[in-house]
Amino acid sequence: MTNLWLYFSSPKTFYPLAGKLIPVFSLLAIILIAIGLYMGFAVAPTDYKQGDSYRIIYIHVAAAWMSMFIYVVMAGWAAVGMIWNTKLSDMMAGSLAPTGAMFAFVALWTGALWGKPTWGTYWVWDARLTSELILLFLYVGFIALRSAIDDPRRAARASAVLAVVGVINVPIIYFSVRWWNTLHQGASVSPEMAPKMAATMLWAMFVMAMAFWMYTIAVVLARVRSEILERESSTEWVREILARQR
Repeated sequence: MTNLWLYFSSPKTFYPLAGKLIPVFSLLAIILIAIGLYMGFAVAPTDYKQGDSYRIIYIHVAAAWMSMFIYVVMAGWAAVGMIWNTKLSDMMAGSLAPTGAMFAFVALWTGALWGKPTWGTYWVWDARLTSELILLFLYVGFIALRSAIDDPRRAARASAVLAVVGVINVPIIYFSVRWWNTLHQGASVSPEMAPKMAATMLWAMFVMAMAFWMYTIAVVLARVRSEILERESSTEWVREILARQR
């Protein structure tokens, strides 16, 4: 197991593997997004309280889930890089951050569009909205910190500390609707209770979440490959790849 980890943690061996996986996950993302949007906007029934305005939930909730999940994965890679000083771990963490930030922004933006007809306003300083906004700032801070420090090792360590410390915000986002009196509705899906929505709605939401995860994997692998070429540009194997591309 250790030898397998060492094999795939090497940029040289990971680069061709990522290249083979990108088309697979890209195709899965396209198929699942098409299915999820069709289920959510054409098959799922109209909500008896909110009408069709609720349908943005299929993008909003999946994006919110992904923004939190990606941050935990990013912090995990950052911690691995900080502890074992592996190049690929830092590259993975850095490649996850922009996609996580994008999903956090999408969650806030779609939430604002949903909030207007539901609450009568685009934004309130609600506990969940505020903690999700803090998550977006953590992503931006992580990206900015990595870019601000010239030495890759120092940049990796500093940003890893920020990522690991910021993980505390993820459970705050999830449990905020339980801990405080907020406008945001409670969880419709929870392992502790039966779903509060029709099976079609639930399946559409899960399909969209899987679609976003497939998209994330494809985009992150492509970004990691680009960073590997940049970081390892002085090595012979990268020079050979660049020569073949020319």
